[in-house]
Amino acid sequence: MSTAPSLRIFGFPVDIRPGFVMLMALFVFLNPGEVGLWLAGCVGLFTLIHELGHAFAARATGAEASIALDFLAGYASFQPTRALKRWERAGISVAGPAVQIVLGIIVLAALGTSPFDVDHIRSTAPTLAVWWAGPIIGLVNLLPILPLDGGNIMMSGLDAIIPGRARTAMIYFSIAVTSGALVVLAFGNHAIGPYFLIFPLLTQLQMLQHRKTQTSLDRHGSWQQWAVSAERDAWTTGKPGAFPPGMNVSPWFRAAELARVGKLDEAARLLTDNFDANQSANWMPPDAASPEELAALVGLLPQPLPTGNAYSEYVLATALARLGQFDVAARYAADLYRRSPGTMPAVVVAQCAAALNDNELAVKWLQAAFASGTNLGALAQAIDELPEFVRLRDHPEVTILRSELSLSL
Repeated sequence: MSTAPSLRIFGFPVDIRPGFVMLMALFVFLNPGEVGLWLAGCVGLFTLIHELGHAFAARATGAEASIALDFLAGYASFQPTRALKRWERAGISVAGPAVQIVLGIIVLAALGTSPFDVDHIRSTAPTLAVWWAGPIIGLVNLLPILPLDGGNIMMSGLDAIIPGRARTAMIYFSIAVTSGALVVLAFGNHAIGPYFLIFPLLTQLQMLQHRKTQTSLDRHGSWQQWAVSAERDAWTTGKPGAFPPGMNVSPWFRAAELARVGKLDEAARLLTDNFDANQSANWMPPDAASPEELAALVGLLPQPLPTGNAYSEYVLATALARLGQFDVAARYAADLYRRSPGTMPAVVVAQCAAALNDNELAVKWLQAAFASGTNLGALAQAIDELPEFVRLRDHPEVTILRSELSLSL
């Protein structure tokens, strides 16, 4: 949240976040008296000027830019209206620190101080604050590591040499350089402490994790397919694959692991506990489990079958259908639909009815699945792929339903 409604400066939306106000207050707290007030004011002003430099450079390329001011950082985000050349992206990165450094030198000159006369600079609070907020922080921003502007400039050049891999290379390079500098400053007798490097290092590690996440997402095409692939790896290799953030291996696989070592009671309890209504659906169904593994796990469940969590009930219904227990699966899924109407429970009932040769009942449940409207893409896929629906695909009412699905998707 912003501390105030978004404002516009030179036409750019500027969002001042609570962290930025906290940073200004921190300067005042750590530097009592006149120096703290001047530092807070100058750092705040020069940070805004720095981001305006980026924003104006981005606007010059036709991009739309906006600014956010937060704790320890400002951000100028921009949306290009065309593919930008490498030199244009580098120019946008240069613009921020360049404006900051040049303007800082101009202000120091106006105050009668040379940016190279350290003793004179330190003699007054205003000159010291301008020196730090302008030339010094601007030059630090040009260091060739991410997330600093110098790192982005270097990355633009590196992209010409190793296109498509420059960002990953820069992230690893930045982590190595920052970690090395952190060690040198921590164990050496230096005037500069290592603490200011912790924030960029944490940011670099986050960038690395995000990069790995994006690479996996690009490889699999969607979060769901990524999770499905990782769950499949668990059943086929015995070790869960790398899941997308927030997703885990299914409780069915964890229960199977327990069952393999004879811990049947623990396996049964693990499966049953997952029917708690408060459990989150952060796992994928055990579609890659063999029928033998699936039957053994279903056999561990108490009778009557547990209820309470709609997702867990749906997964169990599909497992029962896969094992050929169509009558049990149909009754179980129908009860779930009665308590929590949705497309997928209705699909399971329709699948089981079709398997039991009750075509008219299957068609009615397919229509109920369509009427529920909660997952029409999965309904279309089920009609086209489940073998139980082969005989129904030419049914007049199913033909109409498939046409309606095509218009809805």
